[in-house]
This record gives sequence, C-alpha cells and structure tokens, in this order.
Amino acid sequence: MIGTATIAAGPGHTESPGLWVLAWRRFRHDWIGLVSLYVTAFFLVLMAASAAGLIAGDWGKEVGVSHAPPGFMGPGATATQPAPRSAGSPDASRGQQKDDSGIADPLADVLVQIRAKAPPGSVDTDVADPLADVLAEIRGRSGSAAAAEARAPTLLFGGDKWGRDVLKKAIKGTETSMFVGLAAAVLAALLGTVFGALAGYYGRWVDDAFNWFYSVFTSIPYLLLILSIAAVLNQKGTVTVILILGLTGWTGIFRLIRAEYMKHKVREYVQAADAIGASNTRRIFVHILPNVSHVVLVQLSLHVVLFIKSEVILSFLGFGVGVDTVSWGSMLNEAQSELLLGNWWQLAAATAAMAVLVTAFGLLTDALRDALDPKLK
Repeated sequence: MIGTATIAAGPGHTESPGLWVLAWRRFRHDWIGLVSLYVTAFFLVLMAASAAGLIAGDWGKEVGVSHAPPGFMGPGATATQPAPRSAGSPDASRGQQKDDSGIADPLADVLVQIRAKAPPGSVDTDVADPLADVLAEIRGRSGSAAAAEARAPTLLFGGDKWGRDVLKKAIKGTETSMFVGLAAAVLAALLGTVFGALAGYYGRWVDDAFNWFYSVFTSIPYLLLILSIAAVLNQKGTVTVILILGLTGWTGIFRLIRAEYMKHKVREYVQAADAIGASNTRRIFVHILPNVSHVVLVQLSLHVVLFIKSEVILSFLGFGVGVDTVSWGSMLNEAQSELLLGNWWQLAAATAAMAVLVTAFGLLTDALRDALDPKLK
C-alpha cells in the first residue's frame, strides 16, 4: 500500500487511483453537490420527456378560461372575464357580435354605420357583407365544436390569457431553455478548447492571431454583443439563439485552456511523447487534453448557467425563440402585461423553475470545481 490513495490491482501489485476516481470520492461526500446533481438530473429527465412528447405535448391547448387562477384560489379570483351584454345595451345592437363559435365579424360595425348614415331612398341601404361567406365557412368548420368544449374555471397552477396551462408551459419552457443552454455551452466549450489548445501549444504567430481574435470579442460588453447580433440577424428561432450564444461565448474558456496548454507543453510527459515520435496533434489532444479536461468540464457547467440566463433575456426582449415556441423568457414577456391585472401565476411559475435550475447548476459547478481541483489530490 502507498498511503491511503492506493487500491489493490492484483497479487502483490498496487495501483494509484486516477483523477476521476479521486474526484468522485470527494464529490460524494459533498451533500450539497449531490442534492444539486439530483435536481439537475430531474430537470434533464423533464427536458427529455417533454422533447419526446411524453409530458406537456399539448401545452398550446386552451383548456381553461382566460387567466384561469390557480386551483387553491378558486374560480372567483379572476376578474378579467368580460361581462355578458344585455339585449338592450347599446353594444348589443351593434353589428360586431359573436356566434357560438366565438368568431366576430370585423366589418359588422362599419356596415351598421353605413346603413345608419345613408339618407332614406337615396341609396340601397341593404349593403351586403363581403366577408359573410368566408366567416360562415370558418364557423362551420371550427365554431360549434370549439365553443361547446367546456373550459375549466381554474387550473392547478393557473392559466394564461388564452387559457393554456401555465404548468405545462413551464415544463415546455424548461425543455427549450435547457436545450439552448446545453447546446450553446457545448459549442462554446468546443471552440474555446480547440482555439486555446492551438494558441497555447504552438505559440508565436498562431498565439498572436487567436489573441487578436479574442481581444475583438472581449472589447465589447457580452450582453450588448449578443443583443446587437440578434438585432442584425433579425431571425428568431432556437437554432439562431444557440449559434449567437455559442459563437460569442467561447472567450473565457479559450483564455483558461490557453494558459493550461502553455504550462503543460513543457512538462516531462509531453517531452517524452515528443522523444518517441508522437505528432503534434497526438500530443495536443491525446496527451495534454485529458490533463486539462477538468477545466473544460467546470467551464462547461458555468456556461450552461450563463447561456440559460442569456436566452431568457433575449426571449424576454423579443430577440429569442419564435412565437410558436415557449421558453421561460417568453413566459416572462407575457407575464409583464398580466401583472397589471393582478395575475401573477405565470411569472411565478417561470421564475421558480428558472431559479431552482440555475441555483442547482451553480452549486453543482462549485462542487465539481472543488472535487476536480488537482491540488486536493
């Protein structure tokens, strides 16, 4: 035995555990890190189930009344429903009325005014409605069945202005925001690792070129940079957000990996690989990269949190995902107008989901950084 950091490898032999074995031993004794790992794994399972359509597949279905309150508040908590009009009210005599399908005629009021202003006998006041046939066809196809469907006065966690379940929207938003954060972080980590490895290993003009590229990106405030690129592209979508975040967020990883490669390329094991004829590519990606992989992993976790928050900001400002996609940012965008009516449940659902995930991921990153620190071996 060599101290306490050795394990039996066979009769008469001992083997020292590697970095990852020692890191796991330290990590499993950190109960905060373990709880954060379980919470993060729960959100990952939730994202996968939502992407597969097992849950929240019908998030866009209007199952409740407009601004349906949470179940514990009761149906009387909402005051946003329009009061029914009496038969003798002024609006009741106007033309813009809805049938059982809930579809209004947009020209009804105009036709009523034309008929009222025309002098008797001067023109034919029986003006035909040019949209009558089109509206009749639409109402015949979708009106009666949709109107007959009963809508719940309350939902478990409330509904939005269209009557969609806020809980299902939050789950679907988890899928979108987590996928954007993970995919953009992987892209940024890949670019930062490759650029940093080449700059740190080769040095000289290669290092100068990548450092100039790095200085251009870091000279602009990050949030302003991504907002500017999003405004110039003027194309919403999940893939667009991933590319914006991934192609601009590699700079921090580049700086750290470059420093690690400059330190490792002069060590004995790299010199030994050079002596036996190993190529530069093999020394960069086979010999040195495994020894700096813990830095990449920690930075990957940090950037997932950063990119989730960045996606929320972009979607909140209208530069993120499209209108047919829900994310935490788009939910917060909708919630700002609902707060004026006292409807807080969509804001609470999106904020709670985001706060739990971001906090868990942040604590998990801290635990990983402590466990993977080579100085603690």
